[in-house]
Amino acid sequence: MKTEHLTDRVKNAPRTPGVYLMKDKNGKVIYVGKARDLRARVRSYFGRADSRPMVSFLVPKVCDLEFIVTATEKEALILENNLIKKYRPRYNVNFRDDKAYFNIRLNTKDRFPRFELVRRVKRDGARYFGPYASSASVKETLRFLQQIFPLRTCGDVEFSSRRRPCIEYEIKRCLAPCCGLIESAAYHELAKDAASFLEGNGRRLISDLRSRMSAAAKESRFEDAAVIRDRIAAIEETLEKQRVVSMSFRDQDIFGLYMEGDLTQTCAIFIRKGKILGRKKFPIFKTGADRREILSSLLKQYYDGEVFIPEEIVISNDICDREVISEWLTEKRGGRVSVVVPKRGQKKGLLNMARDNAENIFKMERAAGHDVKETLKTLKDLLHLKRLPNRIECFDISNIGGVHAVGSMVTFVEGISCKSGYRRFKIKTVHGMDDYAMMREVLKRRYGKVETLPDLIMVDGGKGQLGVALSVINELKIEALDIIGLAKETDNHAPKRQNTKIRKGEDRVYIPKRKDPVYLSRYPNALFLLQRVRDEAHRFAISYHRKLKGKEDYHSLLDTIPGIGEIRKKFLLNHFGDIGKIREATMEELRKAPGIGRETARQLHDFLQSSNR
Repeated sequence: MKTEHLTDRVKNAPRTPGVYLMKDKNGKVIYVGKARDLRARVRSYFGRADSRPMVSFLVPKVCDLEFIVTATEKEALILENNLIKKYRPRYNVNFRDDKAYFNIRLNTKDRFPRFELVRRVKRDGARYFGPYASSASVKETLRFLQQIFPLRTCGDVEFSSRRRPCIEYEIKRCLAPCCGLIESAAYHELAKDAASFLEGNGRRLISDLRSRMSAAAKESRFEDAAVIRDRIAAIEETLEKQRVVSMSFRDQDIFGLYMEGDLTQTCAIFIRKGKILGRKKFPIFKTGADRREILSSLLKQYYDGEVFIPEEIVISNDICDREVISEWLTEKRGGRVSVVVPKRGQKKGLLNMARDNAENIFKMERAAGHDVKETLKTLKDLLHLKRLPNRIECFDISNIGGVHAVGSMVTFVEGISCKSGYRRFKIKTVHGMDDYAMMREVLKRRYGKVETLPDLIMVDGGKGQLGVALSVINELKIEALDIIGLAKETDNHAPKRQNTKIRKGEDRVYIPKRKDPVYLSRYPNALFLLQRVRDEAHRFAISYHRKLKGKEDYHSLLDTIPGIGEIRKKFLLNHFGDIGKIREATMEELRKAPGIGRETARQLHDFLQSSNR
């Protein structure tokens, strides 16, 4: 019956471009594919014309077929991508990599542009530079840029309300455009130089700066000439450290694959203007697909996000939809994109380098996975845990004087952070500085409704916080759950271990029913794992605390006016510059601001005038 049904579906499949969905006996989508000719493509699965290893596992599970016809193969490619993201089919190559890397954004259309760190590239007219795979490297780049090109660092609201230069001006990392200490034309020239440098036009920029320095010296503007001279020296020093790896001086993404058994590791190397900018590793995944299908899926899924699209993409194997992917990327980029498969020469050398990186990442990840298992076993033995701590949930509290108090929970599974298991808590029932009560509230909210329980609960703190955690778990009648506390040594009179000196600041582990803490300094891997979990919980709590505090810091008089929401507030501040000028404005001047009508202008004017009395 199943065979007759499938035969009929294949026989009546349309001979047009489109997408096909393969379903199992429960109607669940297990594979999504696209084709220029749907009938010819699906026939290849059942006629043994498709030699891919995974087909022999897929076909026996297919009980139904569904077709979606499109006008072109490019439309089919886009639809295929969307359906894979929607259904997450078991037999599709799915990279499951949602991590977006940092880019530097510079909107030269702003009156006073600034460098911004963003994870998403948008079509908003701004210039984007990246991606930077390492957050540390992009932040170091920004620090360097601020020294050479001292653009403003503050946000728009802070910028519009500032009356005197901040500390950034004092340390020569900003030219204080907020206070009118630099003209708009000169500031834009500086921003243009910064963009030119980030684009890799360093030599041309130096030549231009030398001309400006000579002109300034001839006009006896010696201070300006000295500033330009120092800028040239800093840029030259940086250019000397940069290594050119591609004489084409094009923007390129190089994708390397390493396969061992049914495991595949992929690595992308980003080259901008002939220089290596960074690399991106994708998670190791298990698949029976061949290299061509893996590369095709990789390109479609990676570039479907908001990422920078280069002029050239280099891959190791030809793929059947190379031309349509190139056409799709050309349309997305707004300029020609080539997908090339080199056989020899410099591009082949770059491809080998990407492949070597993928192999190195694979071997390091595999070794790390083995080490994690050993580390978890060490923790179980040393801390006398009931079971292996595969899933650890760690809690921390962050507040300043009890204000904006928050709690955080982070989850690590087999030594790796699991972002889907993160939780943050805004403290609701505790007022003032009582960290114990705050921890109690957070733990009750987490475990009050029993979900998936971890193997180990960890709290950032000593005996006090551990006692709170134990009392909550006992109160909730949750049994067979390991709980520990991790805290730094602060007592100079702490108990001495035989032949070992305890250093102040050393981390110690508190466990139930034991008076003295456990010190793990002789087991660095075990200690490092716990520290990493604790530090991540602390970082997550601090970031939420700062977010809440930042919202209050930006609260202004406009927030208290009925009828003035976030959009109108933004319009008013952009139009007038600061709250002082809005106070001084007449009704007619207020009406000239975008989004402010006659009645709103009258209410706003009356409110501001009454608040001045």
